[in-house]
Amino acid sequence: QVQLVESGGGLVQPGTSLSLSCAASGNILRINVMGWYRQAPGKQRELVATITSGGNTNYADSVKGRFTISRDNVKNTSFLQMNSLKPDDTAVYYCNADAVLRLSYRQSTYWGQGTQVTVSS
Repeated sequence: QVQLVESGGGLVQPGTSLSLSCAASGNILRINVMGWYRQAPGKQRELVATITSGGNTNYADSVKGRFTISRDNVKNTSFLQMNSLKPDDTAVYYCNADAVLRLSYRQSTYWGQGTQVTVSS
């Protein structure tokens, strides 16, 4: 199995920056896509950004130009750099990973437990 652990959430003021990280561990052969999603109170979980093993990225329109996703393929870790934060960015942020397991070669999507990001003055 695969475990994802997020870190870096917190309370920040509008216009400031915050960085999240997500470390994957377990019986991992490779991780194809890593992503970040968020869920605000009363809303559905939505895509924030994804990144392939080759470095191709995809962003939600609402975060383009402000957020940057990156990854370390050796350490199986993804990062989300969030700049110019707005109150609308307030949500629980979840990372996920599309991973292939050693031995079984089974491919599944795994999720972290979530980390709270609150943007407020």
